[in-house]
Amino acid sequence: MKKITPYIIIDLAVIIFAFIISNAYKYKFVSTETIVVTGLAQKDFTSDLIVWKGSFTRNGFDLKQVYKEIKQDEASIKKYLIEKGLPDSSIVFSSINTYKNFQTKYSDQGIVIGSVFQGFNLTGEVTVNSKDIALVEKISREVTELLQNGIEFSSMQPAFYYTKLHDLKIDILAQAAADAKLRAETIAKSSGVKISNLKRASTGVFQIVGKNENEEFSYGGSFNTSSKEKTASITIRSEFLCQ
Repeated sequence: MKKITPYIIIDLAVIIFAFIISNAYKYKFVSTETIVVTGLAQKDFTSDLIVWKGSFTRNGFDLKQVYKEIKQDEASIKKYLIEKGLPDSSIVFSSINTYKNFQTKYSDQGIVIGSVFQGFNLTGEVTVNSKDIALVEKISREVTELLQNGIEFSSMQPAFYYTKLHDLKIDILAQAAADAKLRAETIAKSSGVKISNLKRASTGVFQIVGKNENEEFSYGGSFNTSSKEKTASITIRSEFLCQ
């Protein structure tokens, strides 16, 4: 009996070891079975902030006089904008930029022989930041009225932004994650398995394009500022374990 006992112990040890190895292999096999999907979420939204810029210029040979004139233009522009309904706090003027104008002189053979001073060119810029989008859009279209006052004013295209962008990103990230899980569950069901834990996930590039506009997504992410109505989108690549 004493001679048989060691063999029984060895046999039991072999059986237990085989059982452990078998279960470890089974666990490894199951845990490596995954489903990889890409979830997508999109959301339309309306900009709540407008930034509009315009520039104005004066030219002349007497720098002191030209500077006086452009500062008068600045005061007239500010008065005009306030009378249109904009608060003073939404209007910002930049410093005046000064340039010297020269005309290049050529010989009859087309060779540069010198230059002639043509006076000073002074340029100012005004920036308007406002949440009253409709008002600023209207002003940007009507601002050419300043030309009647002798002010050489150039209006730029307004830019539109959204001040709650962080909340928007969180919202569509959650939607993209839910979409990815739904896709994985659909695939798993048709394959006769179930998804369990999320193994890993990575987000795609956040894209903002004009709503219903034919804009291409950018590799580094699009950020449309020319459209008041926009569409935000993001993707999430998720990998789920199966059981």
